[in-house]
Amino acid sequence: MDFSGKIDLHMHTTVSDGTDTPEEIVSRVREAGIGLFSVTDHDSIKTAGIIPTLLTEDGPVFVTGVEFSCRDEEGKYHILGYGYDPEAAPICELVDKGHRLRIGKVRARLDLLRSTFGFSFPEEELDDLFALDNPGKPHIANMMARHGYAEDKEQAIKDFLNKLRLRSEYIRPEEAIRGILDSGGIPVLAHPSYGDGDQTIVGEAMDARLRRLMDAGLQGVEAFYSGFAPKLVREMLSFAERYGLYVTAGSDYHGTNRMEILGDTNLDESGERPEGLIRFLNDVNVTGK
Repeated sequence: MDFSGKIDLHMHTTVSDGTDTPEEIVSRVREAGIGLFSVTDHDSIKTAGIIPTLLTEDGPVFVTGVEFSCRDEEGKYHILGYGYDPEAAPICELVDKGHRLRIGKVRARLDLLRSTFGFSFPEEELDDLFALDNPGKPHIANMMARHGYAEDKEQAIKDFLNKLRLRSEYIRPEEAIRGILDSGGIPVLAHPSYGDGDQTIVGEAMDARLRRLMDAGLQGVEAFYSGFAPKLVREMLSFAERYGLYVTAGSDYHGTNRMEILGDTNLDESGERPEGLIRFLNDVNVTGK
């Protein structure tokens, strides 16, 4: 696909932990002048069926997206999937598993908050929480702030939720990669240099991580990311060139839940695009072309 406009392939809606509805995100994408975008809600492909109904012939162009939270013996990963068939059984089964695990983690966090700190919540609020498509830490943190258990959402996460140690089952990265591939999609490592918590992975450790995930079928890296310093962008572009990986660009926009700006991907729109990004644009399945 010959595409020369503004790109943002990593954003979230109210289907997961963003604050914009799918309708609002499309409006904001247009306002930001973004011509190619993807919504990558956590462990959910619901917007893959909603967004195309909101688009018109004059754009923007949409790529189906998803972000799976994964972990294995080596650490934590976020695996993005692009251009998949949302009706394919493998991606649907993977999403179902991710949702079950997410609900289990929410219940475990609520139990630990009650047993460790004595925090409890009204039943009607808990019913609303579990009625969400993909409840998670931000939703619990907002409840804590409303009830005065924390000053705000950020303090609730930092001083309470992030200190709770869960014995949780996770989707393994190779499971996510295989489910995306088997559904006709492209698996990409999100914000590759960021590991668990404040961990930053670079150099030989990053090389080893990429080669391990490539053995499982990983095809790309999010080299352009809103939180990356230029040095991290350059390193990821070097790895992409060395291993022939696709390159993507994403802001990780969450609306008012976080500080990222829609369309801010660290990709210089006026500069020359790396070969890995050009190949991705040519090969990914799109809607509204």
